[in-house]
Amino acid sequence: MAYQFIREPLTNKEVDKLCGECKTSQEKLIIWTLLETGLRVSELCSLTPENILWQQKSIRITGKGGIHGKKSKKRVVPMSPRVQALLEHYFAINDKWPVGSRQVQKIVKEIANRAKLTKPVSPHILRHTFATIALQKNISLATVQKILGHDRLATTAIYLNFTDEHVVEEFSKKWSKDN
Repeated sequence: MAYQFIREPLTNKEVDKLCGECKTSQEKLIIWTLLETGLRVSELCSLTPENILWQQKSIRITGKGGIHGKKSKKRVVPMSPRVQALLEHYFAINDKWPVGSRQVQKIVKEIANRAKLTKPVSPHILRHTFATIALQKNISLATVQKILGHDRLATTAIYLNFTDEHVVEEFSKKWSKDN
């Protein structure tokens, strides 16, 4: 099998430190939306009120891909109550996302620096963190695949790079329960 670069997601402690360093409502909007939806930075920055399905508590995304890479792939991404509240507040007075992709990347790095996180942190690492946390919460791989907009299950399976401790802990819990 070819070498697969494994991005290391943030731990729960690192997520808490990152979120604790958000000083403005814009920083909270960016960090929490990325962490709790798994959106790509380009998808985040193209959000408008028309993308939000308020009653369904979800976001309609027109993402990358499609037959000729024309952003024709569509999917629905669930919103947590926290993200829904942040988006409601923001879009009550604005009609488009506040900053572009490069600025979001810069903001995420600035917050990570304030949090004194030593591993690389980017919007894509937050997407990876979302996927890893979702899988650890026993959300099925197929559901995470659909949320992230992956065509192939194998693409989503890269987020299964659990630590040895996690594997041992889960095995012990499940094995002792069944025997």
